[in-house]
Amino acid sequence: MNHDLLLPLAALPFPQIDPVIVQIGPLAVHWYGVGYIVGILFAWWYAKRLVATPRLWAHDTPPMRPSDLDDFVVWAALGVVLGGRLGYVLFYDFQRYLANPLDILAVWQGGMSFHGGMLGTILAMALFARARGINVWSMLDTIAATAPVGLGLVRLANFINGELWGRPTDMPWGMVFPTGGPLPRHPSQLYEAALEGLVLFLVLRFLTHSRLKLRTPRFVGGAFVGGYGLARIFVEFFREPDAHIGYLAGGWLTMGMVLSLPMVLVGLWAMTTARMPARAHVER
Repeated sequence: MNHDLLLPLAALPFPQIDPVIVQIGPLAVHWYGVGYIVGILFAWWYAKRLVATPRLWAHDTPPMRPSDLDDFVVWAALGVVLGGRLGYVLFYDFQRYLANPLDILAVWQGGMSFHGGMLGTILAMALFARARGINVWSMLDTIAATAPVGLGLVRLANFINGELWGRPTDMPWGMVFPTGGPLPRHPSQLYEAALEGLVLFLVLRFLTHSRLKLRTPRFVGGAFVGGYGLARIFVEFFREPDAHIGYLAGGWLTMGMVLSLPMVLVGLWAMTTARMPARAHVER
């Protein structure tokens, strides 16, 4: 591809949206942070709606009470934030943080990993479910069905921030990002928002309400994990890899692909092995 020919073909201007919604003195409210907060609050509300609908569950018996989710929301927030930050440190920029360990605490400078946040949330779910006597797989299904909305909002915030942009392109919807150099690039953040957010949410909604897959623990969770992995691998072909990592092999393999492939395999395993539990296993 001749990059010199790309610039005149950029058809869409990058919208100049201030990443800071409002600032009062040193306190600034960012779209990125609002994306996380709204995503967590939506997940809390939607998960309560799911467990308040008996017909969705095996033997018309939800595996937990809505009040359990009131208590879990704090666990979930800690799992997302701590896991996301530690995942970024370990998977994407370990040498930098090894040399400057105090920078790990500077979350306002950016640096969150979905894969780390997912692992942190899974750990929080497992510990909470065991403490409350809840089926761990059903807990995973419940939270997985809510997660895409938050993912989509955070990807939109990435777009507003002009970060995590895509590779150079000659497509008419290419954009020249403020920090992406002079060439038009794929708005890969929007691709991710659409696939990981809207499309994945609609797929899971179809599975929970039309196919009643919450009745077979771990199917919905598997669909989320595998669906995200597929969407992320697809978008990685258009997304510019992190500059300090680059391509891992062949000029196409990225860290995002490496971390997402096991998700696809785990998701397939979870869906193909999901079974409806006996009545005794769902009564609480």
